[in-house]
Amino acid sequence: MKALLLSLVLTCASFFTIAQKETTTLTWYNDVSLAAEAASTQSKPMLLFFTGSDWCGWCHRLQREVFNTPAFYTWASTNVILVELDFPKNKVQPQNIKDQNQLLQQQFQVQGYPTIWFVNVTKEDEKYNMKSLSSSGYMAGGPDVWIANAKSIIAGGK
Repeated sequence: MKALLLSLVLTCASFFTIAQKETTTLTWYNDVSLAAEAASTQSKPMLLFFTGSDWCGWCHRLQREVFNTPAFYTWASTNVILVELDFPKNKVQPQNIKDQNQLLQQQFQVQGYPTIWFVNVTKEDEKYNMKSLSSSGYMAGGPDVWIANAKSIIAGGK
């Protein structure tokens, strides 16, 4: 009887783990031109996540408390194109990505991390243009609070 119960618990746990992994994987672009093409094609705004992946504690906290949750996955997968603009201290990046990220950091006047900008993308003459909506950052209260703020920003830009 104990063996049957243990077997049942382990089976249920493995299904939960598989389901959780399937619902927590999102596509994060690091090339803004590819993200802009996807945003234009899908008529979605872009979420630009300025982060320091290997040193920023608040960035890690935002990812853990919001971005890595089922609620964020559900919302983001249907509402935004995700872009990670990383400023690592020790991680090696291709020079074109470093240059792109620095240019966008200057354009959006990012001075602290994490910073999230929401932008609408339009295509004119084979060129993508970004219109900034507003920015956000880490917010206490978990994914529901953060997503409500994001929805408000996006709704204000339509």
